[in-house]
Amino acid sequence: MTTLKIHNIETAPKGSKDFLTKSQKDYGMIPGLHGVLAESPGLFEAYKTIHELFVNSAFNNEELTVVWQTINVEHACHYCVPAHTAIAKMMKVDDSITAALRNETPLENPKLEALRAMTLIIVRNRGHVTQNELNNFYATGYKERQVLDIILGLSQKIISNYTNHIANTPVDVAFQTFAWSK
Repeated sequence: MTTLKIHNIETAPKGSKDFLTKSQKDYGMIPGLHGVLAESPGLFEAYKTIHELFVNSAFNNEELTVVWQTINVEHACHYCVPAHTAIAKMMKVDDSITAALRNETPLENPKLEALRAMTLIIVRNRGHVTQNELNNFYATGYKERQVLDIILGLSQKIISNYTNHIANTPVDVAFQTFAWSK
């Protein structure tokens, strides 16, 4: 088992102190993931930037949650699944959506299920998607932009999921109620 240092504002490299200060202000705490990312100011900035871009993508809160949690579960991220369960609650996403995603069961809403399926195709096939798979996705009402926005969300999740795997980031107290394992 590996561990990496979890920084606070005082111990963080200079380039990460402002990011940690903003995390403290925004969340009332410094999430453990942010403390780990702080070791690399460039990676931390990339994560924060991609997060903002993804939140402002073409997806609504339910769709953001579907992409995030589908990837978190597929990557078996012990930290991000509970964190995004709490985030989904804050975003007022229906608990049945979160439960289905955590349990890897199909979503009742056909459009959201198509998004979950396309996200899994992209992750599992490392971006190799057939025209037929794209056509099936588009038939549910999604467009090319949403395919690319899935890749944007995946970019964010690769940073967080892989970092948490390597760092063995402890689940924050605020998220422990939603603990999860594959």
